Amino acid sequence: MIIVETPDMWVLSATRRITIRDVASVSAKLSPAILAEVEELGLTMSGPWIFTAYNLPRDGGTPFDWRICLPIQRPAAYAGRFELFHLESIIVASAMHRGSLRTLFSKGYGPLVREIEQSRHIFSGESREVYHDWRGPGSPYQLIEIQFGLAR
Repeated sequence: MIIVETPDMWVLSATRRITIRDVASVSAKLSPAILAEVEELGLTMSGPWIFTAYNLPRDGGTPFDWRICLPIQRPAAYAGRFELFHLESIIVASAMHRGSLRTLFSKGYGPLVREIEQSRHIFSGESREVYHDWRGPGSPYQLIEIQFGLAR
């Protein structure tokens, strides 16, 4: 676990109230549409996909607020189908997950949550996944940064 401050950035985004089980299907529908809009409007991407969650549950069936974000250079004007959103800088406890999506919770989230719980830090309720190297849902290797916002 490392403690870092995330950069603030402008993102094209969409929000949904979903369950953990829904993330794969919802992101598979939204990400191509967001990418198409970036291309159609001539926008410039400025970072990897980020998924944010607010009060992420510990089970697959409880709904939570989720946002898919694609960092872009802020355009002078925007009149598209998605939300142009300013993703604020926050202090996070961060860890990298290298492996398949099947092990994201057991080998990625689990150890980080335990380490935060054993520290003096308090969860803020916001968490993020930063997809540094996404190779598709069935790939045995992904590089995903897991970030939990800290209240202190």
